Amino acid sequence: MKYRTLPGTDLQLSAIGMGCWAIGGKWWGKVDDRQSLAAIHAALDHGINWFDTAPLYGHGHADELLVEALGNRRHDVIIATKVGVRWRGLEGHAYSDLTPDHIIEDCEASLRRLRLDTIPLLQVHWPCERDTPLEATLEALMALRDGGKIRHFGLCNYGSQPLLQALAYAPELASLQTPYSMLRREFEYALRQVTAPDEVPRLGVLVYETLCRGLLTGKFPSLPRFPESDLRHRDDRFREPGFSRSKPLVDALRVVGNKLNVPPAALAAAWALRQPGVSVAIVGAKRPEQIADNVQALDVLFREKVWKALAPHIARVRL
Repeated sequence: MKYRTLPGTDLQLSAIGMGCWAIGGKWWGKVDDRQSLAAIHAALDHGINWFDTAPLYGHGHADELLVEALGNRRHDVIIATKVGVRWRGLEGHAYSDLTPDHIIEDCEASLRRLRLDTIPLLQVHWPCERDTPLEATLEALMALRDGGKIRHFGLCNYGSQPLLQALAYAPELASLQTPYSMLRREFEYALRQVTAPDEVPRLGVLVYETLCRGLLTGKFPSLPRFPESDLRHRDDRFREPGFSRSKPLVDALRVVGNKLNVPPAALAAAWALRQPGVSVAIVGAKRPEQIADNVQALDVLFREKVWKALAPHIARVRL
């Protein structure tokens, strides 16, 4: 495993982090908790030292599985979680409430659920839908840091303009978490904004959906059908014409992967890790064998002939 330090922090993260959304169970079809626990153990065995979770993930179920699997090791790894989501009932719509009171309340709930005294990295899950000024949200995060409840704070799913606004108000902002993959590249402009003129990163960038919810793993040679309990049932990337548009790239990943004896998932994750401004990649997993596939990304990071061969396929396909 390779490790990278987030700029301006003491957080040294494995290049691949384990994404825990799917193990929360909700919106991902049938998920086996025993397999999820085994995946967490496999992540540790492969040198993964950080886990990306959120209260949203199964209404806290992902957090509970992390605590069960990690035991006392939860104090030795880096748990990155999120803040700000409210619910309209257990089955209702989730929305972002970034009022200072809710941020503090939500953070305290995560501390209890994760059985931690301090959260290493707390990030706003997505921009506020209740018109809270960004500065008020940042003040609440800084208060949590100053009070020892968190070590570092960041933002998720913010565009370039509010990101620059946040950096101007709170230069100690540690991270931006953003979707980014061979197919989903609309955040490249924001990535350029976090790099200073001297090309020194201004904050860490944690990219997620590097596998496009499994689309880039190569395990769907034909259009799949998901149950309504799986969010991919409503994902345009798993419908036409999106699925057929991405197929040539997925086929190329499968061909190149077969030649190298490397799974397509590893190639997709490695591509994300190679991009300017990217610090580390969050790659989700529900089973230990998926962890074993994902970490092979480190084996192909610097295989320049591979990336030259794949470049035309990547350039032609953007959803």
